[in-house]
Amino acid sequence: MKKQVIECEFEEYSNASELSDIDKVLFLEAKRISQNAYAPYSGFNVGAAVRLENGKVILGTNQENIAYPSGLCAERVALFSAHSSYPKQKIESVAIYAYSKNFIVDEVVSPCGACRQVIAEYEEISKQAISVIMGSDAGVIKTNGVKQLLPFRFSSKGLKS
Repeated sequence: MKKQVIECEFEEYSNASELSDIDKVLFLEAKRISQNAYAPYSGFNVGAAVRLENGKVILGTNQENIAYPSGLCAERVALFSAHSSYPKQKIESVAIYAYSKNFIVDEVVSPCGACRQVIAEYEEISKQAISVIMGSDAGVIKTNGVKQLLPFRFSSKGLKS
C-alpha cells in the first residue's frame, strides 16, 4: 500500500470587495441573478455567472421542480447556455452565489458533484483551467480550476474510442 496526499489550493476572501475588478463584477452578477432562481420548495436560491474568453457573461439560476430530481443547478444552466450560444468560446470563469430564504447560509457554497464534472468537461475540451468563484454572505473562495474541487474526475480518457 502506498499512502498519498492531495492538496487543495484556493484563495479565501471575507467578501466580494476583495476580489479583482473582473472577478468582482462576475460574482456580483451571480449574486444579482440569484434573485431570479425558481426555488419554491427549498427556498435555496443559487445564481451563476459564466465569463467567456470574448468577455460575454452568461447567467443562470437553479430551477427546481416538484418532480424531484427534475430540476437543474444554476451552474449547469449557465454553462450549458454558454456553450449552446457560444460553442467556440472558451469558458474562463464561473461564479456562484447562494442564499436561503429559510436559514442563514453561514458557509461558502460550492458546486455539487454533477456541476463539478461539467466544469471538468469544459476544462478538458478547452485545455485550460476554469476559475471557480464560490460564495455566500459568509465569504468567497476562488480556485484556479476544478481539479482543486474534483481531483479524481472522470475524463474522456476513461472511455474507449
